[in-house]
Amino acid sequence: MSNPPRLRGRPKSTTDKTEQNTVQALDRALGLLKLLADSAGLTLSELTEQSALPVATVFRALVTLQRHGMVELEDPGQVWHIGPGTFRAASAFLKRTKVTERARAPMESLMVATGETVSLGIEAAGEVLFLAQVETTADLRAFFPPGTTGLMHLCAPGKALLAWYPERKTAEILKRKGLARATTLSLSSIESLERDLSRSRSRGFAIDDQERAEGMRGVAAPIFNAFSEPVAAIGIAGPSFRMGLSDATRFGSLVRAAADQITEAIGGAVPQ
Repeated sequence: MSNPPRLRGRPKSTTDKTEQNTVQALDRALGLLKLLADSAGLTLSELTEQSALPVATVFRALVTLQRHGMVELEDPGQVWHIGPGTFRAASAFLKRTKVTERARAPMESLMVATGETVSLGIEAAGEVLFLAQVETTADLRAFFPPGTTGLMHLCAPGKALLAWYPERKTAEILKRKGLARATTLSLSSIESLERDLSRSRSRGFAIDDQERAEGMRGVAAPIFNAFSEPVAAIGIAGPSFRMGLSDATRFGSLVRAAADQITEAIGGAVPQ
């Protein structure tokens, strides 16, 4: 017996009128959820101030989100935090992301080979979004929990994607996000970053030389889809006293091989 056709997710009469089709209450609630996700917890007053919404509107949205487990209230202090429901929703996204599943074994092998924490990231809204990590057992180590975000020009996975993106896309991201400095070694000019990205393409991997955090280095390489487009990056990171520049360069070939293995596993093609 054939299955009945699935209903589409948009009414037939609806044209692309984004603002008109937006549910205002939902839009506001999701905005509050994002503010909480980017913080270590906020009070009702702080959320009201940062969202520029009426306090009654913010409270109703929070109570609704709380009912679904998306946020939770911590006492004492009356501080609102992201709740377990949000984590479950994010986990559903990770389960459908094929690259995360296919990357697990190469990530574990890379951690064993290098002795450093391995992370997997994608670009989301012009920033790196870390999807998964395999931690080293060393006492001092890098840590990129799933859901962590960061500026692309400051970390190896971000630079690995920027280096292989079309020039126009890279330029748009940098224009929108800027080139903020995190350390004295951060690349804060277009010229210096372009030179670095060119070197990354030549050797096949990107290096973060204490540009995101002092005392930490990283190496990353891009993962490609079937159209040879960079869709993710795998990288390692560790303390600079354990990973010198020569070690980072030596580990680059291992990171590149792991990235190519994942590319093959998802049916991708490394650009020639």
